Parts: sequence; C-alpha cells; structure tokens
Amino acid sequence: MRHVIREQFRRFMFWAKWHLWIPLARVVGQMRSARQVLSVWPDQPVELGPKIVLFMHFDGQGSVRAQLYDYIHNLKENGRTIVFVTNSGRLEASAMAKLQAICAAVIIRRNIGYDFGAWRDALDVLSLPRPQTEEVIFANDSVFGPLAPLGDILARLDYGKADIWGLTDSWQVRYHLQSFFMAFGPVALRAEAFKKFWKSVRPVPVKSFVVRTYEVGITQAMMKGGLRCAALWSYEKLMHTASSDGLEQLIANEESAFGRNDPLHITRKLHTLRIRDGMARRVALNPTADLWRHLLHSGFPFIKRELLRDNPTRVEDVGDWVGVVRDELGADPEPILHDLRSMLKGGAP
Repeated sequence: MRHVIREQFRRFMFWAKWHLWIPLARVVGQMRSARQVLSVWPDQPVELGPKIVLFMHFDGQGSVRAQLYDYIHNLKENGRTIVFVTNSGRLEASAMAKLQAICAAVIIRRNIGYDFGAWRDALDVLSLPRPQTEEVIFANDSVFGPLAPLGDILARLDYGKADIWGLTDSWQVRYHLQSFFMAFGPVALRAEAFKKFWKSVRPVPVKSFVVRTYEVGITQAMMKGGLRCAALWSYEKLMHTASSDGLEQLIANEESAFGRNDPLHITRKLHTLRIRDGMARRVALNPTADLWRHLLHSGFPFIKRELLRDNPTRVEDVGDWVGVVRDELGADPEPILHDLRSMLKGGAP
C-alpha cells in the first residue's frame, strides 16, 4: 500500500512540476531582464581574436578551482581568446587577478539563468559574433581536467565536416550535443537559427526546463536550421566499444570463486551488464557517466564533476577512477582528489 501511495505521489509531483511550476517559472523568466551582468572587465572595448571561448563558471564563494586555470591556460595556448563568465555574483580578489592574466575579459553576473543565461549575456555584451569571428566555444566548469593536452582534440574540430561540434553526444530526452563543450564554426555563427535561438533564451529559474529547452533544444534548433552537428566521441562508436570491452576478463574472473564473490569484480560486472542491457533494449545512456571508463581509454580528457561528487545515476564501477587515471593513463589524479576533499560529504573518492 505504501508503495502505491509513494508512486502516486511521485506521479503527482511530476505532473505538478511540468503543468504548474514550470509554466509559472516561464512567466517569471519572461518578466525578468535577460541581462543579468553586474560588471565587465576591462571597462573599455574588449579585443578578441577570431577563435573565442566563453567559459562559464559558478562558485558560491566566488573562488576558482586551481584546475580551471590549467584548463583555460590550455585553451589559450591553443590559440583561443578566453572570456570568463561567472554566475557567482563576485570573485575573490586573488582569483580575479589570476584570471586577468589569462583572459581577454571577465564578466560577473547574478546567478540567474544557469549556463545558457551566462552565455547569452556574454554574446550580447561582446557583440558576438563579430565580422572576424571564426569560432565560438561554449564551455563550463562542470568537468575535472583536462587530464591530457587539448591541442590534438581542438585540431579535430573540422568545420568542413560539421558546423557545430560537441565532445560527446547523447540520446537522452532527444538527440543533443552535451553542453559542457560546444564549438560553433563560421557557418553556424552566422546562421539565422543561431541568432533566433539565443534571442529566445530567458532566465527561467528551473534547471530541468533549461536542460530540456536549451541544452537539448540548441542542437535540435540548429539541426532544424540546416546545420550539421557532430561529436568527437560519438555515442554509437562508444557503445560499440563499450559493449564488448573487458568481457574476456570478466568471464575469466567468473571462473574462480574469489572472482565471483569479489565486490570489485561484481561492480564491474554489473556495470558491463547495464551497458549491454541499454544496448539490447535501446535505452539511451549518459556517455559521460555510464561510459566514463571507455571515454578515458579513448583519449577523452575529462571526468564529469557530478559523477565523482554525486554519482546521481549510481554508476557501479566509478570507484575505479583513480586507478584508471593513475595506472592506465599515467595521469595525476591529485588535482581532482584535492577538489573532492572539499566537495564530498559522507563518501570516499
């Protein structure tokens, strides 16, 4: 009986969210100003190169993680002009000084509108795209890394093959490029679909609405506008690799009593079965969560912060991440462990 009541309550809350709360939130978003900028540095016209990164950030204390400086340094070293956009409402003086040494501009705004509100403000404030603009990369701080230099990855952004590139794509909700890194080339930047989409972005105060309407919606809107979208690590290729990866070792471990009862082996087995079940039933998985190991093995330079901090979808084998980074990739997990020490509550890395 309790199970039935809980299920009915869950359904009611889902209905209320999409039929009551989100329509109200959309009204709030329409009433709010789309511009939520508090300050812009420098206070003079900002000079930008032809390839620009709009890097979105949030921290409740106005601080910037040490690893983010490495990330944006890496982008700058590969010919990108960095614009740092924070939703924190303020930045610590030390963080501001470090950013000014790397970035062409720093935009501080209110924590309203999530990533897409921040990116819209940056486009508006800087009058992007400009006549000389060849590329705009939309990136955010939702990842740990990079665990490897970005030069080879950025060199793979071929705008002759696609107008818009993501690092990964997803079929959850609807097909879309995952928004932690999206690169728009010259054709996309001057397309009517690009202008129309960003004009439609409003500061709606519901994350699920932003995800469905803007994160998923931007790819759908660009494709409807005739633009070609692609991912450097495509879902289809990842699933093909992941479905067979490590099966021989798993089968070998199953042949011993220790292997069958070893908790680490069991978690790896369960996760392999999750992937194969998704493939068999055509259930869309989240590549940056469910396929984290296979992404790293194939040269992907990031781990999602949400995966290590919260593991919201209960990925079974994520406890292996330190070993994969250190022993299999030869990278240093310490910068990630440093951040996790201040982030994790009631769990171990």
